[in-house]
Amino acid sequence: MEKRLEKDSLGTVEVPADKYWGAQTQRSFQNFKIGTEKMPDEIIKAFAVIKKAAAIANAELGVLSPEKRDLITAVSDEISSGKLDGEFPLVVWQTGSGTQTNMNVNEVIANRGNEIAGKKVLHPNDDVNKSQSSNDTFPTALHVASVFALDNLLASVKPLIASFKRLEEENKNVLKSGRTHLQDAVPLTFGQEVSAWRVMLEKNVEQITLSQKGLFELALGGTAVGTGLNAPKGFSERVAEIIGRLTSRPFVTEENKFHALTSKDALVFAHGALKALASNLFKIANDVRWLASGPRLGLGEITIPANEPGSSIMPGKVNPTQCEALTMVCVQVFGNDQAVAFAAASGNFQLNVFMPVIAYNFLQSARLLSDAMTSFDNNLVKGIKVNADKMKANVDNNLMLATALNPYLGYDKVAVLVKVAYAKNLSLKDACVSLGYLTESEFDKIFDSVKNL
Repeated sequence: MEKRLEKDSLGTVEVPADKYWGAQTQRSFQNFKIGTEKMPDEIIKAFAVIKKAAAIANAELGVLSPEKRDLITAVSDEISSGKLDGEFPLVVWQTGSGTQTNMNVNEVIANRGNEIAGKKVLHPNDDVNKSQSSNDTFPTALHVASVFALDNLLASVKPLIASFKRLEEENKNVLKSGRTHLQDAVPLTFGQEVSAWRVMLEKNVEQITLSQKGLFELALGGTAVGTGLNAPKGFSERVAEIIGRLTSRPFVTEENKFHALTSKDALVFAHGALKALASNLFKIANDVRWLASGPRLGLGEITIPANEPGSSIMPGKVNPTQCEALTMVCVQVFGNDQAVAFAAASGNFQLNVFMPVIAYNFLQSARLLSDAMTSFDNNLVKGIKVNADKMKANVDNNLMLATALNPYLGYDKVAVLVKVAYAKNLSLKDACVSLGYLTESEFDKIFDSVKNL
């Protein structure tokens, strides 16, 4: 491999000749051979927006020439388009401020910009990083990337809500047994049962949307410790406006930059909304696999699509694989939530130094939930079939229907009725008539009204 020499404040470093990155990127690449987890692409794309916005703002404020602005914006656009995807090799497990990723982007923009210009015009620190610090660019990139990750997530949850709404409407009159404590309970319709799943996700949409508010506030302009040292007056406000324009999102500058640099509470709050979504999805997936259990020896009230053979030894077996995949994703999100919370609590003084691991976990959670919901919807929910005969048989055999008799007979008499019916293997009607509590016609009249609840 051909090499070239690049300089930084520590001296010279050999860098692959076909790469645009420089000395600081190479040092990080060599010094942190830890794991396989690369800095998320969402962070790199967010940095491209930030560098472009900073160049525009700096030029407007008179501290950067139009030529340098145009070169920085041109290369930033190349990064955004994916043209330079092979130029960002650094792992998550690096400096906790994300300094080396910030410099990776600075160096790539400078070297590629100089190539476009045909001469050395840009310096990675003095020009591309002008009015910035890693300490304010990385948290800004983290907020920008997280907003877009949540947007993508919301786009994935809405089709699943629509599928549940369709299933709910189609089964609004299909009566079935309720269950509490994994025991028989009073009836409801399958549509009503599905309505709970739908509303869970609608509430999650509200919660996630609310959580984005704190992510719209940006640290950029705080520079090293929040004072804004080396940034021109008005830079914070202007660069946030430009980021908002470039992304079509309501980004604003955070009023207190000291808070913006040291605290990651907005990300903890937003990931809490992801955890709430994961909790609901876990519960929904469990309900589905219980209802589909069988096909003969379980509940068997619904049938789910047979997407692949379920066993390497038992022919004809079909397993709830989409439920299993979704719940495993939820388990990962629960773990990620702990990592985000612990990392956010662990900064010191003016800076949080756990930002790359927050970025990795937050973005992974959003990405996994988005993909898993799409898979669950397309490969399972859209294909759910209701076994109405099984539901009716279960209702007819449900002793908890006796609850409807409480207003007519009183709790104690009804308890006796249930015990007699169970012990003698009688229907509720036969037990009720044999005990002399009600006539057949009186019993039928009461239970006709139950079925119309």
